[in-house]
Amino acid sequence: MTWFKRQSGELDTSGEKNVRTEGLWIKCESCRQIIWKKDIEENLNVCPKCDKHFRIDARTRLAQLLDDGQYETFDANLVSTDPLKFVDLKAYSSRLKQAQSDTGLKDAVINAKGKLNGRPVIVSSMEYAFIGGSMGAVVGEEIARAVEHAAAQKVPLIIVSASGGARMMEGVISLMQLAKISAALARLDEAKVPYISLLTDPTTGGVTASFAMLGDLNIAEPGALIGFAGPRVIEQTIRQKLPQGFQRSEFLLEHGMLDAVVPRKELKSYIDRALSFMAQKAA
Repeated sequence: MTWFKRQSGELDTSGEKNVRTEGLWIKCESCRQIIWKKDIEENLNVCPKCDKHFRIDARTRLAQLLDDGQYETFDANLVSTDPLKFVDLKAYSSRLKQAQSDTGLKDAVINAKGKLNGRPVIVSSMEYAFIGGSMGAVVGEEIARAVEHAAAQKVPLIIVSASGGARMMEGVISLMQLAKISAALARLDEAKVPYISLLTDPTTGGVTASFAMLGDLNIAEPGALIGFAGPRVIEQTIRQKLPQGFQRSEFLLEHGMLDAVVPRKELKSYIDRALSFMAQKAA
């Protein structure tokens, strides 16, 4: 019996069937172990050997947090108009089209309504694969609208950050989103509606400097990179070597910048308990 080799097209007369293994194994960048991809996926995209938390996309995040992976999206058709007609190595308009094609999203966030352990919630989940999860006018507007929906409906808000910060291609228009979302969150606080901020790897720049650190409860996944400027920039500026683990979630927890570091497996139950506690205090 003979088989054809898929890649080379050569005839294989060895009598043994070729089995394709490409893409079935993943090398963990933390522990360097080679792991069966399915084992990682079944473990919520966490390395079963060393608990390294791999990055996950916005849709996967929503499916993990919300009951039965069911949710309804809203404000999903907003699109950037490229206000500055920005061009670097590539036109910003081209980058937008490519990111939209790659992710199937209009921009770097998904607003969703669903239930978490039976409790109605509103979740804004950022998509890092869309131009580094950067925050431009559309992301800012969508998150601000999510905050306003939560305030109007008296429904708890969860924002999942995964971002490189402000979107440079939109200049000061991007920076304006920091103030807009922060103001919306102040009104949410006045309405006494809970807001939980979940920081994932990475959460940096203008996102860290605004809504990511304004939660009633600020929590993060293990090992997440969290900060404003990058460690290399800071070292070059202050001309000092930074401490081990600087800008990782555990370091921030130790120094009072976070309320908790929560493993992905425990996130849903942890948030549920936190919201129950907040509801009791508000009663």
